[in-house]
Amino acid sequence: MMDAAITTVSSTEMQNNFGRYLSLVQGGNEVVVTRNGKEIGRFVPRAAAVSYLTDSLTGILKTDHDIDNVREEKLREKYEVTD
Repeated sequence: MMDAAITTVSSTEMQNNFGRYLSLVQGGNEVVVTRNGKEIGRFVPRAAAVSYLTDSLTGILKTDHDIDNVREEKLREKYEVTD
């Protein structure tokens, strides 16, 4: 599989030719949108967006926690009744 291309376009170009750039994204490419020469956003294929999200969470969430136990513990701490 070939690496996805990254295309950089101005916001005006994106607005005037949205269909063309949408097709690029559907084809697996990334489109960077600029305004006044500064990046303001990116259009990425859905699979890449999910990958970015999971990569950004790596190391934040510990895999040795049971989510149900953590939830119960947090609820107990929050609503614990003291005598």
